[in-house]
Amino acid sequence: MAYLRLIRYKNLIIIALLQILLRYGLILPILDSFKISPVLSDFRFILVVISTVLLAASGYIINDYFDIRIDRINRPDSVVVGKKISRRSTLFLHVLVTITGMLIGLFISYVTRKENYALFFIGIPVILWYYSTTFKRHILIGNLIIAMFTAIVALLVVSVEFAALARVNGPQILETEACSTAWFWTGGFAFFAFITNLVREIIKDAEDIKGDKAVGCKTLPLAMGMKLTKLFVLLLEITSLAILWLIYFLIPEITHIPYAFVYFIVGFTIPHLLLIYFWMKASESKHFHGVSVLGKIIMLSGILFILLAGQAF
Repeated sequence: MAYLRLIRYKNLIIIALLQILLRYGLILPILDSFKISPVLSDFRFILVVISTVLLAASGYIINDYFDIRIDRINRPDSVVVGKKISRRSTLFLHVLVTITGMLIGLFISYVTRKENYALFFIGIPVILWYYSTTFKRHILIGNLIIAMFTAIVALLVVSVEFAALARVNGPQILETEACSTAWFWTGGFAFFAFITNLVREIIKDAEDIKGDKAVGCKTLPLAMGMKLTKLFVLLLEITSLAILWLIYFLIPEITHIPYAFVYFIVGFTIPHLLLIYFWMKASESKHFHGVSVLGKIIMLSGILFILLAGQAF
């Protein structure tokens, strides 16, 4: 169980679910509506998911490795590294998971003939290492990196799919309406993932403010103060809700999806309003933790909406 906590298995399940639902619940229905047969095999797609999950796990492992002092202050009863798993074993596991994820990613790069994927699968572990040692200690930089990584996880699905299609059918398929439609819809979910994770990362900074202060981190709550941080998150949440409803009313395909209106109220609006309410009232670490859980629920709600979005095609 300690190893599962170390790799944040619940977060890894969400990452895998996001990629799987995007392909089978959205991209494949889009391709089918344009009478295009997918080229990427299920096996190779699963390898993409496994590589992504392994690299994400490596990031969580190395983050805990460098955050022992912070975690002992913020959540002493939940510390894994140095308590239930030795530091040496943690570092070995990080290296093993990272190399495995990179090798699988390099294989995907080779079979799709996309050299830039190789840079991605090599660069992500490096960035996550520096995130754990440096970036997360500076205002907003660490938050933006994690949020961007989550968005890239979504975009990788459509990118790999059309890279495989272009290799077999020629680059002209990248100029088709099917490609632009797939990128448009996937980009929407990627943007949702970016904003949702950015908000959640800031909330987690508020939750961990005591430990971050002790080690000299310059997170948003410490640099700007809690009052301005609350206003910043409030602005992000209001903007997110406004964009969601703007998308609903401006994209006819969404309004025609059965139960979409109800889902936008129950799955998006109410959770966002609850998050805003409890965020503005929160004053202690346990309160911020509850708000962070709400943020994860909103993220999961956005992922599950893919099942409805696919019905538009």
